[in-house]
Amino acid sequence: MIDSNSINDLIGADVYGSGDAKIGTVGQVYVDNDTQAPTWVTIRTGLFGNSETFAPLTDANFDAGIVRVAYEKAFVKDAPRVDADGALSDEEEQSLYSYYGMTDTTAPRTEGALYDQDADRGVNAHGTEGHDTSGPTTDDAMTRSEERLHVGTERVAAGRARLRKHVVTEQVTKTMPVSHEEVTLSREPITDANAADALAGPDLSEEEHEVVLTEERVVTAKETVPVERVRLGTETVTEQQTVNEDVSHEEIELDDHDVRTTSTTDGTVTDRDLRS
Repeated sequence: MIDSNSINDLIGADVYGSGDAKIGTVGQVYVDNDTQAPTWVTIRTGLFGNSETFAPLTDANFDAGIVRVAYEKAFVKDAPRVDADGALSDEEEQSLYSYYGMTDTTAPRTEGALYDQDADRGVNAHGTEGHDTSGPTTDDAMTRSEERLHVGTERVAAGRARLRKHVVTEQVTKTMPVSHEEVTLSREPITDANAADALAGPDLSEEEHEVVLTEERVVTAKETVPVERVRLGTETVTEQQTVNEDVSHEEIELDDHDVRTTSTTDGTVTDRDLRS
C-alpha cells in the first residue's frame, strides 16, 4: 500500500503493469476520506485524450518515481473510462467495483480527489484548449533534447622503457712482433791480428764458454675506459584517430488519430479539434 507521504510525487509518475509493461502516467490521485491514504489513480494513455482509466492502488507500490500496479496493461486500459473533469456517476462507480472485483467501500470518491485535472488545462497560442499529460507543472510546449559528443584527450601510461647495462665478453686478436736470441757459431783463422790472443793461454787445456740466450714474451694488461654515454628521452608524436560513438536525440511526433488539424502554407498547425 502506498502511504499518504507519496501523494504529491504520484502526479505525473509513470505507471507500469505486471510484466513490466508501461501503461501511461498518473493523472489524478484519489484518497480515502478518513485515512487520507491514496486508494485509486487515473492513468493517462493518450497524448491528447480527454478521458482516463482508473486503477486501484490496493496491491500497488511506488519506488524510484514509478507506480507498479498488480494488473496487466491490457486489462487496465480496458477498464471503464472517466471524463477528464474527474466526476463519477453512480453507474460509473459501480462499473469500476465490478470490473476490479472490489466492494463499494473501496470505490474512488470524487470529493476525495487530491489533484484537479482542470488545473493543468491551458489555451495555446492558437486559442485551442490543450491538455497536459505530463503533470501540473509543465507548459503548453514540449522540450526536445539531444546528446552532443565532446571529444578530448587524456594522458595515460602506454608502456615503459629502461636502460639496462650488462657485460659481454668477446675475443680480441692482435699481432705483436716479439724477438729472441739464437746461438751462432763462427770460426776465424789465426792471423797476425789475433795470434797474440790465441797463444795467451796454456798449450793444452780444457775450457768451457757459456752464453745466456734471451727472448721477448707477450705481456697483456687491460684497463677500463669510458667510451660513450647513453640516456633515455621522450618525444611527442601526434597522429589522427577517428572516434565513433552513438549519440541519442529526441524526436517529437504528433499523435493525431483523434484530432482534426488545419495546416498553414508553412506547415504549422493553426487549429486543433479534440474529439470527445
